[in-house]
Amino acid sequence: MTSPIVSTAELAEHLDAPDWRVIDCRFDLAQPDAGLEAYREGHIPGAVYAHLEQDMSGPVSESGGRHPLPDPAVLRATFSDWGIGPQTRVVCYDYRTNAYAGRLWWLLRWLGHERAAVLDGGLEKWLAEERPLSQDLPQPSPPVPFEGQPDATMTADAAEIFEDLDDGELCLIDVRGEARFSGDEEPIDPVAGHIPGAANLPFGKNLDVSGCYLPPEALRKMYTRLLGDHPPQDCVVMCGSGVTACQTLVALEHAGLGGARLYPGSWSEWIRDPNRPVEIGSGD
Repeated sequence: MTSPIVSTAELAEHLDAPDWRVIDCRFDLAQPDAGLEAYREGHIPGAVYAHLEQDMSGPVSESGGRHPLPDPAVLRATFSDWGIGPQTRVVCYDYRTNAYAGRLWWLLRWLGHERAAVLDGGLEKWLAEERPLSQDLPQPSPPVPFEGQPDATMTADAAEIFEDLDDGELCLIDVRGEARFSGDEEPIDPVAGHIPGAANLPFGKNLDVSGCYLPPEALRKMYTRLLGDHPPQDCVVMCGSGVTACQTLVALEHAGLGGARLYPGSWSEWIRDPNRPVEIGSGD
């Protein structure tokens, strides 16, 4: 299986490779157009832009989360238009934390495309190393066949999590910040708190001070402690809307703990149903 991360040095060596595609995933929840504007001001040469809400999410419904998974047929067409074929090596990046690049990495894997990775350290590291930027918009690639199918084993839904509340067979990891998890603050969703029984490990803790992923052995130690007796396949990762949780799924695979699942609706879906319990406090 392809490594889930790629270094800036390796990407620089392959910028002109015809079988590599680079995708810029920068986004700002508070300013949805900011990522595209930043892309137009300068991006890694050859990169195309992926918009979180237009390309990496489906329409919002009354019962789902803020960023539902895209319709697989629409997503396949998007990947085809970006020139992603079976042998294409895809590198996803955002500015620093891979909070949004991880979502695209996961979507590619969800449709069976294993040759995908996130850029370790993101654009910030690329710029710190004085590597090139471009304002040129790449010419559209000829559409190529992309026929992947969704892997149902990669997701968990609210019903499964609700049924497990009393059983404890799942290890539910919530990667939101500590204040949102505890309910001390909630700047985005209308209800604060967390799902009872969830553990909190903010996704930023997967990174070192430079914004790169911690070494695999450090990540493995951190998550093995959290998993306890649970195998990675019993782990479900969530966040506010199923986006930043994917950054942690990258970390788990980088640590050699692949097989964890995403709860796509996450907190923003869970709180749509008042019958689903909410817990306030640190959960310790």
